[in-house]
Parts: sequence; C-alpha cells; structure tokens
Amino acid sequence: MEKTAVLQVFEALSSGVRLDVFRLLVQAGGAGRVAGEIAATLDVPPTNLSFHLKALLAAGLVSVEQEGRFQRYRASIPLMLDTIAYLTANCCGDNPEECASLRDRVPGVDAFLPKISCKPDGSCKE
Repeated sequence: MEKTAVLQVFEALSSGVRLDVFRLLVQAGGAGRVAGEIAATLDVPPTNLSFHLKALLAAGLVSVEQEGRFQRYRASIPLMLDTIAYLTANCCGDNPEECASLRDRVPGVDAFLPKISCKPDGSCKE
C-alpha cells in the first residue's frame, strides 16, 4: 500500500461523523446499511450524511450499490486491513517476538488479525 493511499484514508476518517459512519459499516459487515438507516442510527441529517459518504467513497473506504430507490453502503474491509498492515509492517524493528507480546495486550485484536506465534530461533507463522 502506498503512503499517499494511507494518508487519504486518514484524511477521510479525520471527521468524527465519517469515523462513526465507517465504524457502523464495519459492524454491519457484508450486509452494509442503506443511507437512511445510517442517518437515523447516527442522528445525522441526510444532506450532511451525503457529504460525508462522498468523502468516504473518494477514499475507497466504502462502496455503494443501488437497490431500487435506496443506496446500500458497505465498508471496504480489505482497505481497512491493508491500512492496518501498512501501519504495523516491520513492527518493533522486525522483532516479531516483541510484536506478538504487545499484540497480546490489545483486547479483541484476535477478532480481525491472525495470531502470530514465534519460535526461539526468530521464525514466525500465523
């Protein structure tokens, strides 16, 4: 992943409303949510929500699909995971044992990142 793409992701998520929308869509998984549900859940006026959804679309963080007169939005989970991978690449100076021990301190991380196990010789695997 390129640095410019990561910057675009962070710029898009730098708004509290956009961050809330993205987190809501991540929680919805593959089913996504229609714009009206998003607006009602977050108590955001539809015109305001439209502005924020455009920014998320431009960054590639969400996709949209027309369903009759509704638009269904879904979070780009692959982009989210690519961003996390970019941030954690070469974690701890390429010392995977240290990263594994730090990772164990983060609650719920196993729900979205594979567990890494390391041997004393420094070799690691998922």
